[in-house]
Amino acid sequence: MSITLDKLRALKREAGAPSRPAPTAVVRDRAPAAPANTSIESLRRLLGVRERKPVAAASRAPVDRRLPGEEIAPGLRLIEHWLPFAAPADALPLTFAKRDDTVDPRDLLFFDTETTGLAGGTGTRAFQIGAADWHAHPLHGDGLRVRQLLITTLAAETAMLREFAGWLSPTTVLSSYNGRCYDAPLLKTRYRLARLPCPITPLDHVDLLFPTRRRYRGVWENCRLATIERELLKIAREDDLPGSEAPAAWLSYLRGGPSTLLRRVCAHNHQDVVTLARLMLRLAEVEDAAAPVAFTS
Repeated sequence: MSITLDKLRALKREAGAPSRPAPTAVVRDRAPAAPANTSIESLRRLLGVRERKPVAAASRAPVDRRLPGEEIAPGLRLIEHWLPFAAPADALPLTFAKRDDTVDPRDLLFFDTETTGLAGGTGTRAFQIGAADWHAHPLHGDGLRVRQLLITTLAAETAMLREFAGWLSPTTVLSSYNGRCYDAPLLKTRYRLARLPCPITPLDHVDLLFPTRRRYRGVWENCRLATIERELLKIAREDDLPGSEAPAAWLSYLRGGPSTLLRRVCAHNHQDVVTLARLMLRLAEVEDAAAPVAFTS
């Protein structure tokens, strides 16, 4: 004989036994309900949660991104200076370079590049081209004009090459320090890669490194341009950035870094082209002074 649960409970009630309440479902992993008047701090303690305090952001000084000159095209800056350094009145003999001809000082363009590396090849590019030439300023008169092109984006290289080509003419005579072996070939490669006509190839080029070596090798510890200008020209640079650090300074600026070191690169390049002009005059003077005097009876 079977009896149902309801009938059993009815019999217990008739007998006076307290009925057991129906079991309630057990809810696991649930925090106990808090009273209505419980504060937020009490809830945090109950739940073991710490209050998160706002962290004050560290104050940063604005990054100095200033550069000299003016932007003449997107990512291309032109830096221009004029120095009271008059051009020689007469043509310069090139005897010191083992040449029998002369050059008009106003045809000379002294140039130097700052590049992303010293290895050369298609992976190396010039991010700055500096040039100096004798020029009559409309306000200051005759002097040495220093112009520098600086790119601040990789896309501006073609604009820089076009601008530099505009500085050259068929009568321009280039002058450099080891530029015949390094700077000129590098620029020729960049013109070719940019699919631009190369304005450098047809021009005359007087490289001052080789006559300097012939005359001063063994006199000083080396024939680097910085050594020659210090010993021969008595020029002492202040706060000069070595050329080997120029690539890192430019790449740091491209990545959003400050322009402090890049401004020093510009100053270094400026001094290089000015030194080239002074060095050519000095080499011509020394060669002229060493020339044998012709006696007549």
